[in-house]
Amino acid sequence: MSVAERSRREQALANGAAAVDRCRRCEIGTIRQHSVYGEGDPCAAVMVIGEGPGETEDKLGRPFVGRAGALLEKMLLAIGLARDDVFICNTVKCRPTLDDGVRLRNRPPMPDEMANCRPYLDEQIEIVRPQAILCLGAPSAKSFLGAKFSISRQRGQWFEGPSGIPLIATFHPAYLLRMTGGELDASKRLVWADLKALRAKLDAPPAAAPEPEVVQPTLFESDI
Repeated sequence: MSVAERSRREQALANGAAAVDRCRRCEIGTIRQHSVYGEGDPCAAVMVIGEGPGETEDKLGRPFVGRAGALLEKMLLAIGLARDDVFICNTVKCRPTLDDGVRLRNRPPMPDEMANCRPYLDEQIEIVRPQAILCLGAPSAKSFLGAKFSISRQRGQWFEGPSGIPLIATFHPAYLLRMTGGELDASKRLVWADLKALRAKLDAPPAAAPEPEVVQPTLFESDI
């Protein structure tokens, strides 16, 4: 990747982040502390896409920080990827919250919130142009694969993502942090299998271009 191309992508992402920071299409955009656009290598081979920012992310303006972020970093390092080697973002760029009368709590993003943020996500994918997309959790995967996607049955499988980019889903780090005992051990084995599939995809040689078809002249072909 040339220095000029990397610079172009960095500037395009910076412009996108500024647009997100100005955005007030959803109510959550008016009550957030910070927008959480995303961060990482603009030329990354892998784009990691989660559901939405949580409380800590909202405070810091960065995706996947805190306990879930620390676990994600361990997951990536297990297959030889540092956090700075990938690009990390979410389906929505502001923290979805629910006021329970005492405090603002996290909640899944609403369909209209995901729809409002989708142009920003599509733009990020177009700028970074990763070799593979890793979706963390069902909401992220469903945003690409539809409402019928099942994380328990279809995680670890490869799908065709946007612009033909290979896409795979696995459990969200926050989901793993809520588990204990044998259930945790079983889920960790599944996630490890998914991560190894991602590593294998990155290491696979590029598909060879099909050879041009040779037209064989017929036996009786003649210039006469």
